Amino acid sequence: MTVVIVAPGQGSQTPGFLEPWLAEPRFAAHLDSLAEASGVDLRTHGTVSDADTIRDTAVAQPLIVAASILSLAAVLDGDRRAKVAGIAGHSVGELAAAAGAGIVSEADAMRLVAIRGRAMADAASLAATGMSAVIGADEAELLAKLDVLGLEPANFNGGGQIVVAGALDALAALQADPPAGARVIPLQVAGAFHTRYMAPAVETLRSAAADATVSDPGLRTWTNRDGSAVSSGAEFVDLLVGQVASPVRWDKTMETFAAEGITGLIELAPAGALVGLAKRGLKGLPTVAVKTPDDLAAAHALIDQETAA
Repeated sequence: MTVVIVAPGQGSQTPGFLEPWLAEPRFAAHLDSLAEASGVDLRTHGTVSDADTIRDTAVAQPLIVAASILSLAAVLDGDRRAKVAGIAGHSVGELAAAAGAGIVSEADAMRLVAIRGRAMADAASLAATGMSAVIGADEAELLAKLDVLGLEPANFNGGGQIVVAGALDALAALQADPPAGARVIPLQVAGAFHTRYMAPAVETLRSAAADATVSDPGLRTWTNRDGSAVSSGAEFVDLLVGQVASPVRWDKTMETFAAEGITGLIELAPAGALVGLAKRGLKGLPTVAVKTPDDLAAAHALIDQETAA
C-alpha cells in the first residue's frame, strides 16, 4: 500500500468547480448532506458564485472541505480504502483528512470547518493583513528578513516555496526589497493565516472541537505540524486546532512521504495545488489530480496498479 491521498487547502477553489460533480445524483445528494451540516449553501457557491464570493474565508473553507470529502468517497469506491497508505491534508484540508480517516464524522468535520472559517474571517478583520508566496529564497536569509519586518512564515510548501504573512505594509516592503534571487507574489487571501493574528480563532475552534466525537484514525494520518504520523485521534484534533495559528509544514509532510517510500499521490477536489508541489518536492512521483468525476478512473488505476505491484 503505497499511494497517499491528500486534501488541498484554501485558495484551491475556482468558480463553478462543483458543476461536474453535481451533474451526478449520488454526488449531489452527498453535497446536500454536507451543506446541511455546515449551514453553508454549497450548491450555490460551488456553481454560480463568483471568485470574490468564494474567496471569503467563511465560504471557501467549507466549500473546499466538502469537495474533498465528496471526492474521497468516490476515490475509495470499490473497497479501495484498504488499498491506500494513508491520508493528509494541507491546512484546512486536515479536516477533510480527519473525516476520511474516521477521526471525526463528516458532519462534525463540516460543522467545525464552518466555525473555523467564520472565526478566521473574524480574526482577519481585526487588522489589515495578508499573505505572499516567496519563491526561490534562501530560507535562512528569508527568515531573518521576516523577523526584521515583523512577518511570519505561514506555509513551508517545499520546492523552494514559503508563504509568509503579516501586516500589509510589511508585505509590501518585502516585495519591494526581496531576498536575493527571490520572487514575492501577493496572494488573494483575506488575512494572515497560520500566524499570531489567528490566535482568537484557535480558542473558538478549540471550544467547538470539544463537542465532537473523536476516534483514533482508521487510516494512517500525517500532521501538518511536523509531517509525522499521528495515531491518536484526540492528538490529531488538538494539532489541527492549534495549527490555525502556527505554520503549515507541508515540506515536512512530503519529506515523510519520500522517507516512507510512497510511490503515488492522489489529490482530492478541488485538486491541483498539492500535485503541483509534489512535482517540485517529490520529483518523478506519479500523481493524479481529481478535479472532476472524469479523473476518478485515473485515481482508481493508480491505486489498483500500486496494490497489484
